[in-house]
Amino acid sequence: MQLKIMPKKKRLPAGRVPLILFLCQMISALEVPLDPKLLEDLVQPPTITQQSPKDYIVDPRENIVIQCEAKGKPPPSFSWTRNGTHFDIDKDPLVTMRPGSGTLVINIMSEGKAETYEGIYQCTARNERGAAISNNIVIRPSRSPLWTKEKLEPITLQNGQPLVLPCRPPVGLPPAIIFWMDNSFQRLPQSERVSQGLNGDLYFSNVLPEDTREDYICYARFNHTQTIQQKQPISLKVISVDELNDTIAANLSDTEFYGAKSSRERPPTFLTPEGNASHKEELRGNVLSLECIAEGLPTPIIYWIKEDGILPTNRTFYRNFKKTLQIIQVSESDSGNYQCIAKNALGAIHHTISVTVKAAPYWIMAPRNLVLSPGEDGTLICRAYGNPKPRISWLTNGVPIEIAPDDPSRRIDGDTIIFSNVQERSSAVYQCNASNEYGYLLANAFVNVLAEPPRILTSENTLYQVIANRPAFLDCAFFGSPLPTIEWFKGAKGSALHEDIYVLHENGTLEIPVAQKDSTGTYTCVARNKLGIAKNEVHLEVKDPTRILKQPEYAIVQRGSTVSFECKVKHDHTLIATVTWLKDNGALPNDERFTVDKDHLVVTDVRDDDGGTYTCAANTTLDDVSASAELSVVDVPNPPFDLELTNQLDKSVQLSWTPGDDNNSPITKFVIEYEDAMHEAGLWHHQAEVSGTQTTAQLKLSPYVNYSFRVMAENSIGRSLPSEGSEQYLTKAAEPDKNPTAVEGLGSEPDNLVITWKPLNGFESNGPGLQYRVSWRQRDGDDEWTSVVVANVSKYIVSGTPTFVPYLIKVQALNDVGFAPEPAVVMGHSGEDLPMVAPGNVHVNVLNSTLAEVQWDSVPLKSIRGHLQGYRIYYWKAQSPSQRNRRHVEKKILTFQGSKTHGMLPGLEPFSHYSLNVRVVNGKGEGPASPDRAFSTPEGVPSAPSSLKIVNPTLDSLTLEWDPPSHPNGVLTEYTLKYQPINSTHELGPLIDLKIPANKTRWTLKNLNFSTRYKFYFYAQTSAGSGSQITEEAITTMDEGKMAMASRQVDIATQGWFIGLMCAVALLILILLIVCFIRRNKGGKYPVKEKEDAHADPEIQPMKEDDGTFGEYSDAEDHKPLKKGSRTPSDRTVKKEDSDDSLVDYGEGVNGQFNEDGSFIGQYSGKKEKEPVEGNESSEAPSPVNAMNSFV
Repeated sequence: MQLKIMPKKKRLPAGRVPLILFLCQMISALEVPLDPKLLEDLVQPPTITQQSPKDYIVDPRENIVIQCEAKGKPPPSFSWTRNGTHFDIDKDPLVTMRPGSGTLVINIMSEGKAETYEGIYQCTARNERGAAISNNIVIRPSRSPLWTKEKLEPITLQNGQPLVLPCRPPVGLPPAIIFWMDNSFQRLPQSERVSQGLNGDLYFSNVLPEDTREDYICYARFNHTQTIQQKQPISLKVISVDELNDTIAANLSDTEFYGAKSSRERPPTFLTPEGNASHKEELRGNVLSLECIAEGLPTPIIYWIKEDGILPTNRTFYRNFKKTLQIIQVSESDSGNYQCIAKNALGAIHHTISVTVKAAPYWIMAPRNLVLSPGEDGTLICRAYGNPKPRISWLTNGVPIEIAPDDPSRRIDGDTIIFSNVQERSSAVYQCNASNEYGYLLANAFVNVLAEPPRILTSENTLYQVIANRPAFLDCAFFGSPLPTIEWFKGAKGSALHEDIYVLHENGTLEIPVAQKDSTGTYTCVARNKLGIAKNEVHLEVKDPTRILKQPEYAIVQRGSTVSFECKVKHDHTLIATVTWLKDNGALPNDERFTVDKDHLVVTDVRDDDGGTYTCAANTTLDDVSASAELSVVDVPNPPFDLELTNQLDKSVQLSWTPGDDNNSPITKFVIEYEDAMHEAGLWHHQAEVSGTQTTAQLKLSPYVNYSFRVMAENSIGRSLPSEGSEQYLTKAAEPDKNPTAVEGLGSEPDNLVITWKPLNGFESNGPGLQYRVSWRQRDGDDEWTSVVVANVSKYIVSGTPTFVPYLIKVQALNDVGFAPEPAVVMGHSGEDLPMVAPGNVHVNVLNSTLAEVQWDSVPLKSIRGHLQGYRIYYWKAQSPSQRNRRHVEKKILTFQGSKTHGMLPGLEPFSHYSLNVRVVNGKGEGPASPDRAFSTPEGVPSAPSSLKIVNPTLDSLTLEWDPPSHPNGVLTEYTLKYQPINSTHELGPLIDLKIPANKTRWTLKNLNFSTRYKFYFYAQTSAGSGSQITEEAITTMDEGKMAMASRQVDIATQGWFIGLMCAVALLILILLIVCFIRRNKGGKYPVKEKEDAHADPEIQPMKEDDGTFGEYSDAEDHKPLKKGSRTPSDRTVKKEDSDDSLVDYGEGVNGQFNEDGSFIGQYSGKKEKEPVEGNESSEAPSPVNAMNSFV
């Protein structure tokens, strides 16, 4: 039975299925970890757990420690061989073995030498189940020999010649590390021209005078012994050709010279390697180092290529200024031809290095330990590869298998040992050796034959907690020989789990691929083989997953503002969740600007370095979730800088700049401004705009301007501060290229012509001495142009001109350099004068009582003496005899623009007398008025009467008083009065029409109904028609008999006997109600009339309008509140409640009331819906009579 771990898994069938146990996982060929509880009981062959390296270089100044550690049951014993023979440590007093270990300690610090113990050592660990052996450990002491003494002659060399300073360090163990320094222990500087080769020599592609020095020293550092050896200093002097000739003549006998070549430039040649081709061999897994160093003037540059291939990207490195090519972890695929190329301005050479990659043996499949039960089969496989192909040999318990005791259960087939029907005596340790000329591999693997009942190694009642919808793994680590079968059960009486939702792994683990809430419970693992049974219970709890309900969102904020990220987390209530905020996967900055509360991260005063990825990480003991959001900090760009002016021409220049930081918002454009230090120092003007991708601009310039430029960058946030100003650039002067604008000719007096213009500014002058040539002549004459040159002003006055004559005008700019282009000619006029003639033939046509049309003849243009502005009509109302003593007559004015000869006069008053005149208007003013023309307007309809009052109301009459209309607009012919009654339901009665003479201001209406409301419509008439009406309402008074009755009720109510009587009646009614209530609860019957009496409405029932009797009972009034008794008003007029209600409802927000003279104040509003109305409240006690009436 083979014990191993495999990633394969299978689903449970309905029955029991034997499974392969994953008990042991091989960490290396020498270690098989077993459960500590098993080690106490189970026998195990030895396993080497620790040993010294194969090539072991020791420090001769310290004790030699050769490690060999092993484990097994029973504990193994140890022995050693040295150089292939038994090493008896008991006979050497300097050698001891550590207790319980195979490690040797050779004490050479007290006496003895390390060289005495050089050799090949091998350790054997043995117990009753077999023997394991270590690698062959080669022990060699380190060596750091001195340089051999030599005499080094000074070197004198011509400038530009190549040079190699040899190092030739002594051979040490391990090899020394070489470096060049001076007497002050400072490393000599190296470059593409001077560098150290892999062999330690110092190469000069060409020497320079600064290379002259007397202390070129090569050092060899031996790290193992921590010593440094030093070569004798080398002296170098670099001289010119002339100095070289003098030196040769003086010191030819005792100085060595290098090179007879000239120091002129030359193409490259290789200093190392020599020739055109070479060969390099390297072992698989090592670092391949290829070197090419060339000399030449100028200094050559080295390039590397691989013929018929490319250099591996992630494993290729260049060292020593590209003179050394290194490929790490070299493999057979790196074999091939590599070419180094040395190149300078005079030529190029190349050298080809053929690389062959060999390989010491390496494992394809190392043998693994076998734990089998009696009668089972198994195999040990030992498969390795190398270049050349390694040879495989087997040993058993450290002895070549060919001479080992025969075992009928095993058979060797090349790199495989096949076991069949093993028995307990088949237990042994087998060694596989794979070797070629570059090295060897040795692996131990044991075969352990055991017979053991099942054991479950997982702790009892282990609690597993998982998150819902995730896999759950319930462990059942087991051991047994033969291999036990595994079954899982859920609950106390559950059947074996074999549904599709479960997966049983070969190591006994039960997997629930998607755990749900109902997966919670107790699970039992049962292990069986023919020697026994074992079981173990574990528990599973399924928790709700942690979720982020509200994730932080991407934010773009401006520098200095505040940003907030929200992160709402929900988790299983039985777990404790911690929420952590991260920035760029690290902790938040330790800054008080960062504040974290329950659900938010707030960053105030945001800075540029706050931008990045912010992550909300929620963790429990079982799961973790996270959500991230980007924060982009933006701002207006930084100002551009490094402004530079190039291509400076007379009328253009090129401006270039370097953009500032865009602060995470792309620059959309650059704005260029200029300052004219000569004319407007300190004022900046817009020059141009260019795209945000440009950093140069070709600018058009004007002459005679001292330019300075600045640039501003703009992005979506805003515009940057301006850059520093550029250098100043003064352009040459030139004649003006434009003339003044807005040239006009207008006279301020009848005999002058004022010529005005908008002058050029300093920027537009194009040069010094700016002036203007002003020219003019009459348009309609043959006169020549009259010209005058004036200073830099904006006006010139020509005197002595005829009145209002057209002139041709032009104004031309000039400066010290010359004239501007010929100016445009404009037309103007000399000064205006008041018109001389009034409009004639004025006619008035009255269209209606408020509108009249006026017509007139136009005034000749010559008589206008100016620009015609229009005609102006003055009109006024004739004064009445009472107004004629007024000195001022109010006149109205209407102006008609242009040359119109007619117009309308609106808004006239009817039945009035008017006068008017017409005048012509020019730019100077008005001309004389036309003769006054009188006209009259016909009659119109009058306005409404000024007032309407109703006075002296009686039972059947009302008196109306009014004032005539304020605007009769004619002769009043009569008044019309219309009126109609309004009943209690607000409905209007028949309309009565009455004509009243125009000379009346008072009228009495008789034979009206008492206590009735009336609405009146009143208006005046002229011959033109009826005017606007005025409306009013009023009420006739109540019957005197009813008023007296109400008075008596008030008197009775004040009597004590009446109050007592009312209390007795109220008590009697209360008793009656209680009796009725009891009878109804008992199901008894009583007359309907009694029921009605018992539930009589306690209200004072309204009286009918026609006869004053009480109204009938109405269900619609059941839920009205008890009305309060009404009182007689102070004017002795009784108001019915229905009438009161009508007055209030029809008024427009004003309660109906009477004046002192009895006239009614209020307006009819036409309201339809009737609302409950309460009587006037009284400060006195309610009338007992009224209370009595409520019970009748």
